[in-house]
Amino acid sequence: MFAKEKLGFEPIPLPDRAEMSDDERLAASAAFLEKMRKRHSVRDFTDQPVDEAVIRNCIATAGTAPSGANHQPWHFVAVRDPAAKAEIREAAEIEEEKFYAGGGGDEWIKALEPLGTGVEKSHLTTAPWLIVIFAQRYGEFDDGTRYKNYYVPESVGIATGFLIAALHDAGLVCLTHTPNPMRFLNGLLGRPESEKPVMILAVGHPSEDATIPSVAKIKKPIDEILTVK
Repeated sequence: MFAKEKLGFEPIPLPDRAEMSDDERLAASAAFLEKMRKRHSVRDFTDQPVDEAVIRNCIATAGTAPSGANHQPWHFVAVRDPAAKAEIREAAEIEEEKFYAGGGGDEWIKALEPLGTGVEKSHLTTAPWLIVIFAQRYGEFDDGTRYKNYYVPESVGIATGFLIAALHDAGLVCLTHTPNPMRFLNGLLGRPESEKPVMILAVGHPSEDATIPSVAKIKKPIDEILTVK
């Protein structure tokens, strides 16, 4: 991505501005809040196809996220091949069996009870797409030498938030899935050792009888998550 000889600061005028009145800004923020309140993590998918172009646009949106030193330390693998999804599910369920057999610890497993999760991960094969998110520990110059990436977890977390919001805005649902450990994804998807898998997003359409756990509708009120000084 970077060439050593091209590194340097070159300011350009801000290319894009949002010109809004105070009233328009308030209305826009309220509308976006209302839209995001309708976002739900869904475990019940249909196999209805989703156009690849939609997935590309959503991942491109994720790629616009800010990152440490603008190194953009992420890679997204979009998986739609049924055989590949089946391999991912099989490997993920092996790790889930260990987790629910006690590897996760009593406190963690008890915390998950209100969500109704378990070993079986049928969404990994039913959903038309799996997006696997990788964090890049380091990058390479065009001559093959390495450079360090900075604030990698923070940067990848921001990009993932952009991606989830973009998928919701496109009328899709998704489910975050983080089997532990996830190193098997590097081998299955051909990603290098420099990348750490951090999440699987199952993406698609909710089934007719899709449900969510009632606890998912309980959100902390604004006064608990905001302090204004």
